[in-house]
Amino acid sequence: MTEQDISARLVELLSTQQETLGGAWVEAVARTLRGRISLAEVDRELRELYTALIQGLRGDGLDWHGDAYGELRALLAELSRARARQGFTPTETATSVLAVKDVLAPTDDTPSDDIKSYLQLSKVIDALGLFTLEVYAKTREEVISAQAEQLMELSTPVVKLWDGVVAVPLVGTLDSARTQVVMEKLLQALVDTGSDQAIIDITGVPAVDTEVAQHLLKTVVAARLMGADCIISGISPQIAQTIVALGIQFGDIVTKSSLADALKHALRRTGADVTLSGGAA
Repeated sequence: MTEQDISARLVELLSTQQETLGGAWVEAVARTLRGRISLAEVDRELRELYTALIQGLRGDGLDWHGDAYGELRALLAELSRARARQGFTPTETATSVLAVKDVLAPTDDTPSDDIKSYLQLSKVIDALGLFTLEVYAKTREEVISAQAEQLMELSTPVVKLWDGVVAVPLVGTLDSARTQVVMEKLLQALVDTGSDQAIIDITGVPAVDTEVAQHLLKTVVAARLMGADCIISGISPQIAQTIVALGIQFGDIVTKSSLADALKHALRRTGADVTLSGGAA
């Protein structure tokens, strides 16, 4: 049989048994999803895929890259993205496509020519399964990246402590990406609040090395360019020793051991008339 003959035979077989085979495919996939998607939704997705597969075979034979398979590829991409966002595993996602191979598998009574046709179709389905996984993986990467950005935003708040004074309490590791977020949020807060005093509190930063120190210095320089003075607070004895050992120079940047001390210093700079603990002004 020529490739054209195989394609024509597959279109005939799939078309004449569309209702039965499509139903069996839906049933097989629904079992693997265990009710997390409604049966009606699974039925709609897979019957659309089944129809698009016939359309592709009719138009471009076994070449799944062809234009006739365009709708099928689009439907598979939509299914993959939906499964990735819904939290399904790669196996569960691929099974939604590959399960059709078991449904279409020949039996002992299947003519030899039809078995050959099935083997060729099986290769196409395998390729479509890989395509589905590629889209799934790309979507999961996008979801994870978006979640990481959201977590970074949430873990880098800018707090207005007093008129003219804002603070950025940092918790966790400080890397280049997070430093950029800190810088952007701090600079925007300085503009929004009209503050001229900024406190960067590193009490929650587990360790300070040369790279972290450079990130802090960049943030301070950016704030100064906006006309604000910066104070770095949360310098513990251990971090102080590390900074000295590494030869890190903070220059004329004011550092304090606690956020409270930094706030007192910032308030004195602003000239605020505040009575501090113990009656000191």
